[in-house]
Amino acid sequence: MTAPKKPPLRDSRIADNKKAAFNYHIEERYECGLVLQGWEVKAVRAGKVQITEGYVVVRDGELYLIGCLIHPLRSTSTHVSADSARTRKLLMHKQEIQRLIGKVEQKGYTLVPLNLHWKNGRVKCEIALARGKAEHDKRDTIKEREGKREVERAMKQRRL
Repeated sequence: MTAPKKPPLRDSRIADNKKAAFNYHIEERYECGLVLQGWEVKAVRAGKVQITEGYVVVRDGELYLIGCLIHPLRSTSTHVSADSARTRKLLMHKQEIQRLIGKVEQKGYTLVPLNLHWKNGRVKCEIALARGKAEHDKRDTIKEREGKREVERAMKQRRL
């Protein structure tokens, strides 16, 4: 007798920050928890999240996510004042935070959110230790992308 099939996993990604890969050189990635209120979890399940303008700051030895927008649902409770742009605390081990603080204090490093995703029924935020790209690096990225697009077009034309 075979084991019952598990239902296919739905995509665990909630929101991506595509601007981060364009504006920064990603050095290291970290996964951390996110402190949310009840209405925020419901809105996240509905996909009402935007993190493209978000960034991470260090205050009093703790990490905070600023600029992440979670738009409230229309059915949000009337006794809760929903602030879509509130500052949210990120949860990591103290040693990891201390290590990140040491690296952020170095010249040119910053912390940026890459995505929000589900893990074991909880919302997790993937952050990155990143270094800002210079303008010429961004132009190189655009040229690379356009070159790949042209190659794909040519291959497609050839197949027809």
